[in-house]
Amino acid sequence: MNAQHSPAAERNGPPILAQLQRLLPGGPGYPGLLLEIASGTGQHAAHFSAGLPGWRWQPSDWQDDGFASIQAWCAGLPRVRAPMLLNVLDPLWAAAPPTVDAIFCANLLHIAPWACTAALMQGAARHLSGHGLLLTYGPYIEDGLPTAPGNVAFDADLRARHADWGIRHLNDVAAVATRAGMELHERVAMPSNNLLLVWGRKPAAA
Repeated sequence: MNAQHSPAAERNGPPILAQLQRLLPGGPGYPGLLLEIASGTGQHAAHFSAGLPGWRWQPSDWQDDGFASIQAWCAGLPRVRAPMLLNVLDPLWAAAPPTVDAIFCANLLHIAPWACTAALMQGAARHLSGHGLLLTYGPYIEDGLPTAPGNVAFDADLRARHADWGIRHLNDVAAVATRAGMELHERVAMPSNNLLLVWGRKPAAA
């Protein structure tokens, strides 16, 4: 078996799924298509797709060295598609479905160059259906709110490991989203000082 295991994905899976079930409509007959960015081990794809019976799940990652793990975790799950290569920094996500009903991205923005934030927002604006949602999960720094000591230490560790990494300021992410035509719809506090952020298209000007 080639399935890799992430303790963090195992821990955060149930609380994230509870929010996805609230935010994403549908049942067995609902033909929703969700694109997951940076699928990692495949644990999220397996766990979430099983708990969202109305949704088809498209895993992706920027390199294919984890695809065997994704396929192992998702073996026998007919609504999970084969993983595909997708680098958010590509100007066009050529391999992605032209239109999706939701995009899910966990724990990417703080372990990727800052340019990936803008690229994610621009890609979401291109590929989401009219009422589609972009859901991002991970730690953020919020102006006016104390940062948890664990996140302060995590941010310092990330920046020591790579100059382009670090926990992002939510206001900065929101500004990048606005330039891409997206806006923050909802902020959901999650365990271990993480946030689930719900983004959608800005309404067209009257």
